[in-house]
Amino acid sequence: MTSLPQQIIDQLRNGVVIPAHPLALNSTRKLDEKRQCALTRYYCAAGAGGVAVGVHTTQFEIREPRVGLYKPVLTLAAETLDSISSSTGKPYIRIAGIAGPTVQAVAEAKLAADLGYHLGLVSLGALQNANNAALVSHLRAVSEVIPVMGFYLQPSVGGLILNSDFWRQAVEIENLMAIKIAPFNRYYTLDVVRAVAESGRAHEIALYTGNDDNILVDLLSEFHFGDKSDTATVRIVGGLLGHWAFWTKKAVELLAAVHAVRKAKKKTLFDILTLGQQITDANAAVFDPHNNFAGCIPGIHEILRRQGLLQGLWTLNPDEQLSPGQLSEIDRIYATYPHLNDDEFVKEHLDDWLK
Repeated sequence: MTSLPQQIIDQLRNGVVIPAHPLALNSTRKLDEKRQCALTRYYCAAGAGGVAVGVHTTQFEIREPRVGLYKPVLTLAAETLDSISSSTGKPYIRIAGIAGPTVQAVAEAKLAADLGYHLGLVSLGALQNANNAALVSHLRAVSEVIPVMGFYLQPSVGGLILNSDFWRQAVEIENLMAIKIAPFNRYYTLDVVRAVAESGRAHEIALYTGNDDNILVDLLSEFHFGDKSDTATVRIVGGLLGHWAFWTKKAVELLAAVHAVRKAKKKTLFDILTLGQQITDANAAVFDPHNNFAGCIPGIHEILRRQGLLQGLWTLNPDEQLSPGQLSEIDRIYATYPHLNDDEFVKEHLDDWLK
């Protein structure tokens, strides 16, 4: 069983910004290595504490034999992070998306571990009909190869409903070090947090929000299950988000502000909650919830295209397009909330990242 460097554990538990890394393609829908590396450089320069590669935002299709991009994309990110860390001395949390049935998931975990990834973010979407025992057994098998970040992915994009009994068993896995909570549902979110609170491992398991519709509420909340004097205080310390794959420098500033508010408990809490609703409005334009998230990846690509980080909206699936009216919604939130974007930061450094 592998273990994490203490510095990475400390970063993970303190809470950082972790963008879910998109896939940069050219007009022939082939990997654009230059822009793929530029995205990684952007996230690091913006102050992110790590990246997650091979996840939903990277497109699950990279695993298909006809595509064959899972290993190349993970390798490219690892090499880019090696180069950045070598020149800056700063370590970055490296998270690899792990998917498929157990045999495939274990193979992906071995590849990720060999490439120097710290954690495997395990999607259970391929085990739709499995019971809790089988799901937990699957996680244990992966955890024997690489430390695990549990993953509650919303059902509308391939996840499955994971009940409280599942999470009570999952948090007992010794090498489960973190959980990304992204069901887009407050009741399901509480199932995860309560399981961690009751496990006695609240100080060990780092909780990260993936709830793009409720980022700030998650980050600012303290969770108590029972009397405050004798139960653990549980917090969601950071985020692993597709929403943080763009405007990343602003996300880093936002998380720093949240940590400052928690520390000082100032009245600026109300300003931040107002900002949170603006972020949710912007997220609705980009992630397309009104069309069951059909345009979420093209929406991310559209922001990155406007900034010059991507050349187009191409995905591996030609049918994956912006939904009707989505482009005008993105225009609207750009005009309404100019303070949310980091376009000037990207413009200043883009040429260097593309070298």
